[in-house]
Parts: sequence; structure tokens; C-alpha cells
Amino acid sequence: MRTFLAIFTMAFMLASCADAAVKEYKVEVVAEYPHDTGAYTQGLFFHRGEMFETTGLNGQSTLRKVDLVTGKVLKRLDFDKKYFLEGSVVLDGNLYILTWESRVAFVYDAETLEYKSSWSYPREGWGITTDGKQLIASDGSANLYFMDKNFKLDRKVTVKLNDRPVMWLNELEYIDGKIWANVYTTDEIVIINPKSGSVEAVVDCKGLLPKNLYKPSTDVLNGIAYHPETEKIYLTGKNWPRLYEVRLVERK
Repeated sequence: MRTFLAIFTMAFMLASCADAAVKEYKVEVVAEYPHDTGAYTQGLFFHRGEMFETTGLNGQSTLRKVDLVTGKVLKRLDFDKKYFLEGSVVLDGNLYILTWESRVAFVYDAETLEYKSSWSYPREGWGITTDGKQLIASDGSANLYFMDKNFKLDRKVTVKLNDRPVMWLNELEYIDGKIWANVYTTDEIVIINPKSGSVEAVVDCKGLLPKNLYKPSTDVLNGIAYHPETEKIYLTGKNWPRLYEVRLVERK
């Protein structure tokens, strides 16, 4: 079912791109680094030059501080098996973590990783990012939710590619005024205008992880991290053995 969905979604997106002036990119690998194959990546981001990652699955969900170069886990918090962690982000010194179906969000101190509070969350948690002022979250639909620091909804936008909703928005990252989103089960990333919800570009990441590195546990592309100081972009996937620094190359 997931394979069919991925093929259908990719075909739909590529056909939509052909219909209008939506930019199309492919990725070029600049550098590659080790990544823990036991990490079912849900959230990936940089804070003060350090890389953080949340991993999912019940009984395997963690919050990690990770050394980029070696892939070594520098600090790790394990969560109760009833929680399936999803996206994570830092805003104003707080580290926010969503859960999938538990409808609970956690807040930790971004510097010490000490627990601060738990919040009732009104929908499924998938991806989360920030524009520096608000929290921006996905729930697996075509919608993005803009919230304050207490998860109060300010507005909602529907992400569309040539006026057609783009479903399965997952992990998010805010880069240069745009929202990047993994489209779950596909090798595609969409670049979204946060005001209108319009998809301005589609990034084809097919083949990023070579087939010879695939194992039975290897899962889908998921994980976008932007390092604001170096302006570098990193991608990985669930249980992938590699994390990649990439740059975009526009298709002609």
C-alpha cells in the first residue's frame, strides 16, 4: 500500500509541476556522514551549532544530541513506550517535541535538556518547525498549523501544488523564509510559501541513498536540517546509515 501511495503521489506531483511554473530541483551530495541505523528519524534540526534528532516508534522513541561528523550520540533521553515521538524544534530556549497519536507535546530546556512541561495537543503530531516567532506544524494532511508557544492556533494554511492539495506533509524545516516539507512515503520535498501555502518548488531526492546501502530496516526519506550559521542543508531518512549535506541543482 505504501509503495503504491508513493508511486501515485510522485506521479501526481511531477505531472503538476509540468502544468505550471513550479521549479524542479534535484539534490547533489556535497558530503556524507554516518547516521545511526537504529534511528527512526522524525525530527532533525540545529541549535547553536549542535545537531538534535528525535526518533520514533513505540519503545524506541528518543531525543538525541548528535555529533554531525561521527554520528555519535552525545546525549540521549529515552521515552516511555506509550509515546511515539515525532517532530521537534527549538523556539526561545524551549525544545518542543510532538507525539504521533498520544495528543501530547513535551517541552524541554534547549540548553540542559531538562524536562519542563507537557501539553495537551489537539491533533496528530507529525512535523514541526519555526519561523523564529511561531511554531509551525503538520499532521499528515495537506494543512500547516501556525501556533504560539503554548500551542494556541493562530492560523491554518492548506498546501497546494497548482491548486491541488499536497497530502502527507511530514517533517518540516524553515529555510530562508520558506517551509520545506518531506512528503511521507516519497522521495520528494516540497518548498512552500508560508503565507499562501503554495508549493513553489519540488525537490527530487530519488537515489540519495544508494541501493547497495539499503537493508530490510531501511525506511523512507525523512529528516531536513538547516544550519543557519553555515547555511548548509542536511538530509537523511528513517534507519538510514548516512546523513548527507546537499545542495540543490535546478532541472532545466
